Amino acid sequence: MTIYCQHANRGKTQILAVYRNGGDVESSTVTSLDSPDLAAPVVDALNRISALATVPVSIFDERERRVASYPTDHLAALTDRAARADLLSGAHSLWYESVCLELHQALADLDDALAVVPQPVRVAVEAELETEARELRDALDEHSEAIPSPEGNRRSWDHEQPFVPYGGGSPLLSTAAREQLDREEEGLTAEQRADAVASLRVLITAFEQSPAAGAGSGVFSVEYPEIFAEPDSADHLFLTVRVPEPDGEGTGVWCIEICRWEPDDPDEEGEDEYSSATGEPVLECRLTAVPRPDAISDLLSRLVAEPELLPVWAETEVGDPLVGTKFVVTTVNR
Repeated sequence: MTIYCQHANRGKTQILAVYRNGGDVESSTVTSLDSPDLAAPVVDALNRISALATVPVSIFDERERRVASYPTDHLAALTDRAARADLLSGAHSLWYESVCLELHQALADLDDALAVVPQPVRVAVEAELETEARELRDALDEHSEAIPSPEGNRRSWDHEQPFVPYGGGSPLLSTAAREQLDREEEGLTAEQRADAVASLRVLITAFEQSPAAGAGSGVFSVEYPEIFAEPDSADHLFLTVRVPEPDGEGTGVWCIEICRWEPDDPDEEGEDEYSSATGEPVLECRLTAVPRPDAISDLLSRLVAEPELLPVWAETEVGDPLVGTKFVVTTVNR
């Protein structure tokens, strides 16, 4: 329920916490650093943590035509390092567990940012997280249990109006993203939902471990239930990593697929770009077990570094692995 920013002041860079206090907006100084370069990653991580912690408790869980609250368990991780492991073990819903996974990453990024700053700065930031978590919990207790917040609390929280950076620093926190993930789990049993959450964690972890998210060229994205990779100079080819359908439909296995964009207008054949196109399968690698995140990450890393590999992989025969990987081709549709 706080927005963080940095401000130059007398040769230092201050990190400020900005929050609502009743009808007013106030700010307080968290700490100061010698340069904006040191402050920027701290501010970025704090803003992501604030949004990922606040948004789930500020909206309703409307799956299955109900109105319920999302868990508050994730708040413990803001102040208890041991509780971070719990962010990776739940199975509440695809959206909430995705938020927990991103919160885990944001906390890790904050650790990295604080590793290169003086000890007093680390202490100040930890104290700020304690204040944020405590006052958010107090506000939630007042909202749900009518327990008055302690005197001296200064940060206000309003249900459905979280005071966080616009967009929360993550597309995941949008209504559209939440509704899309809710649709993905419609009709699933608890066991199927748990399997879907586990698959989602592998996808996101693999993507974040690779340089794909920061690739300077091509299109690389992760959105359940697949990773999409289309490097530049790939001869209209693209690669996907897809998880099994949680309801048991489809192939029922993890699959790496290479496809080629075919123009919808035959007259555009041979052009560098098509006005519209349809992806047609070239080959598949159906996996016999859940892949390790680092195996997928290595695959993506190779594509980012060597986009010319994709046309080479597309020529692989059944029974052979994609060059430089252990993923064996099981089906060819050329």
